[in-house]
Amino acid sequence: MDTLAVALVIPLRGPAGIFGPSCELCATLAADEINARSGLLGRELVFRVVDGGRPPREVADEVDRLITAGEVQAVTGWHISAVRQAVAPRIAGRVPYLYTPLYEGGEHTPWVFLTGETPGRQLRPALRWMAEELGVRRWTVVGDDYVWPRESARAARRYVRQARGQIVDEVYVRLGTEDFGAALTRIAQGRGEGVLMLLVGQDAVAFNRAFAAAGLDRDHVRFSPLMDENMLMATGAASTRGLYSAAGFFEGLGTAGSLDLGGRYHARFGPDAPVLNSMGESCFEGVLLLGELLNRAGELDLRSIGRIAEGLVYEGPRGTMRMRGRHLEQAVFLAEAEGMDFRVLQQL
Repeated sequence: MDTLAVALVIPLRGPAGIFGPSCELCATLAADEINARSGLLGRELVFRVVDGGRPPREVADEVDRLITAGEVQAVTGWHISAVRQAVAPRIAGRVPYLYTPLYEGGEHTPWVFLTGETPGRQLRPALRWMAEELGVRRWTVVGDDYVWPRESARAARRYVRQARGQIVDEVYVRLGTEDFGAALTRIAQGRGEGVLMLLVGQDAVAFNRAFAAAGLDRDHVRFSPLMDENMLMATGAASTRGLYSAAGFFEGLGTAGSLDLGGRYHARFGPDAPVLNSMGESCFEGVLLLGELLNRAGELDLRSIGRIAEGLVYEGPRGTMRMRGRHLEQAVFLAEAEGMDFRVLQQL
């Protein structure tokens, strides 16, 4: 069988490197299942793993080289928005690009298909729930200093105002920092009731530990749209009190789709595999969507893919997925940390 190669761009280093193993295994599971059903367009799906944890320009250079050399016919994976912004214009119109993370919204580069949550479907209802159910209306933002946190905070200001609240302070730190002393001081001295965490991976882990060590978890809640089971385990049960998240997938979601994926994942990789999480599942979703697009289009031609993309509907681990404007519409769930697990509270 001929092969169809896809660049799988996932972080293998840096603060997001904590997600890399789950992302690679989930993508591998999706490829295994597609290949067992005759592959994509009759070709075996294989990956070229690209380390998306490097500086954005280096990642874009490698992806560009692979496409130019004809070594890959599509691109997918979980990587931060700064990497996407470097990659997307370099490959626009050449191959399909399936970007899987939650992100800040607004990506309209041709032939980029987006599977992740956006602020309007994630932040807005979660912040409204926090106001109505917990009475939290004054927020301090703590974020990494790049496009996703900055643009998400911009959207959050509007959503908090709609919930009759306000963002009282914003603190941004260097991506990859472990020193949150100044941020914690401002939280302790400020008027905020909640902390909106817009931190990536290991940065969020370090912040959670320092936050709890400072005793701020006694009278502040935390909400993060980017918090998974890997990060809870790294944070430690003693530092997750009052921590909430929202996502399209949690391992403990309890739906038929999530339970089925969990069973197949652990059957394939064993009980000691990296924990199944939303970032890893997003990579499964990206590969699944690629399969849906190519098999329905019947070819790799971008115009053919574009003609069948709008309104595409399929079933996956997150339930029913529908494509609108090259974004997947999906259910989003709110969860509260209980030690090192998430308890899903409700669909937002």
